[in-house]
Formats: sequence, C-alpha cells, structure tokens
Amino acid sequence: MASPQTPSKMSAPIDMARVRQLFADPARIAASDFLRREIASRMFDRLSLVKTAPQRVLDAGCGSGVDIAQLQKQYPAAQVLGLDAVPAMLAAASGATQSPRSFLSRLLPAKAGIDLVAGDFGQLPLGPNSVDLVWSNLALHWHSQPDRVFQEWRRVLRVDGLLMFSNFGPDTFIELRAAFAAMDETPHTLPFVDMHDFGDQLVEAGFTTPVMDMEKITVTYDSAGALLADVRAFGGNPLATRRRGLVGRAAWQRMLDALEAGRRSDGKLGLTFEVIYGHAFRPAPKTTAAGESIVRFQPQNRPPRPE
Repeated sequence: MASPQTPSKMSAPIDMARVRQLFADPARIAASDFLRREIASRMFDRLSLVKTAPQRVLDAGCGSGVDIAQLQKQYPAAQVLGLDAVPAMLAAASGATQSPRSFLSRLLPAKAGIDLVAGDFGQLPLGPNSVDLVWSNLALHWHSQPDRVFQEWRRVLRVDGLLMFSNFGPDTFIELRAAFAAMDETPHTLPFVDMHDFGDQLVEAGFTTPVMDMEKITVTYDSAGALLADVRAFGGNPLATRRRGLVGRAAWQRMLDALEAGRRSDGKLGLTFEVIYGHAFRPAPKTTAAGESIVRFQPQNRPPRPE
C-alpha cells in the first residue's frame, strides 16, 4: 500500500469523518436501498458468469449487510467478511445476517459463515493473500483515495483472486448539479471518477484483464422534495469544500426553479445515475520479493517416443 506521504492520484476533498457521520443512521439511508438492491442484482448476474469457489469473501463497505447474506447463500462453504467503517451499519448488518460472529484475528483460517469487522477498506485489517473474492457495491466513491483502495484490495487478494465492484460515475446527479449551479458555485455533489480512469488505476495497482462497463439508470419523481429526499438518503455531501452556512430563501428557490425547468415530457423530474461496473483478477507475480524474475515452464503435449 502506498505510504501516507505519497500523494494519491485520484484523491478528492472528501471528509472521511463526515462520511461516517452521514451513514451513522441506517434508517435514513434505507430509503435509497431500492437502487442498491437493483445494482447488486446486476452484479450477481455478472458474478454468475465467473467460475470461482472462494474460501474467503470480503464485502468491502458492506453497509446494512444485505449483500453479505446473498454472498453467503451463493458460496455456502465460504467465510464471508463484512467490513464497514460505520459501527451503526455493522449493527444493522448483524441484524440482517444470521448469527454473525465477531472477527477476532486476521490470522484465523477461513471458516464457513459470516464475520463482521469495523475498518477502512483502504487500510484493511487483513493479511496479504488472505481473500479469494473482494466484492464492493456502491461504496468506492465514498473513499477519498480510491487508487490506494485498489492497491489495498490487490494486497489482500490471493493469486487469481477476483475483484468485483460498482460505483457511481461522473454523470450521476447531473440534473442536480445543473440546478445547484443556478444557486451558487459551491460543489454540492461528489466529483465521481470516470470509468476509464478506474481502468487505468486497476492496471497500475497490479490487476490484470480489468473489464469496465457502464450504464445509466434514470429514476423519476413527481416532486422536487421527493427527489432531494432520495439524494440525501444516498448519503449527501461529504466534501470538505462543501458550503457550511445557511442557504438564503431566494438562492434555494433559484435551485428549485432550475430543477423544475428540467421536467420531462411526461411531467416527471428525472435523476440520472451513471453506474460503473468493474472486475479484475490478481495475477501471479512476475518477480520474487528480491526482485528476481520468475520463470514458469508450461508442459507441452508431445507425441510418445517410438519404442
């Protein structure tokens, strides 16, 4: 993992303490679970195309734990680790999963069942080469240094281990950003990273054959109030550069008017979500720890020698 002194190439001014605060009330976040469940379903469809029988699975940024239960169902012989930085989310995950255990040691061998652990998925409390599958659903964009997260995920994956993740892309909340621009110049949404930048960073972090794809999902609303309520339920604004003072009534009305001006032909307000999906594998090392090249000899099928 990169040292703390090394500048992150994709760092965003995200206040990580603010992220934990925004997710401290699972009931407030629950209203947005409809999209998380839909994205998870599409991720599981992709996962079903990969032949793998993991012994240990990590759900990085597990939230309330719904994906954990599905992963354990899909891989009943595996140990599934649910990791989140927010204690309240882990408490919710404990209630959503059947008899989760406390994760006591990174050195414990994999044992079928569910374990929950608090931690930053950019600094995992796991040893190297300890996980066969890293799964992360709509969590990566909440981390201020996603490129370092990729390095950490590669560290804990075993050779040929699989990384599968989803996150929001740059066109997410595009309607809302345009409306807020009519109010002031302060950023009100996250600067979501482009799919191609993530692909480059996966390669730089040491993953092989990364596959990235994207789709846009539009959710419609009858009112601006309902739209804004869902945006808040998706997390809110954790930027360190966010506006701290109160918004005046006139400025807020300018934002609402701009939002209303974007009503669709069916009379609905639309909110775009650009969803990025990615998966990649950890390849076998090409050099030893001392820097020496590793040469592998592949057996060839040769005809038998004549007697």
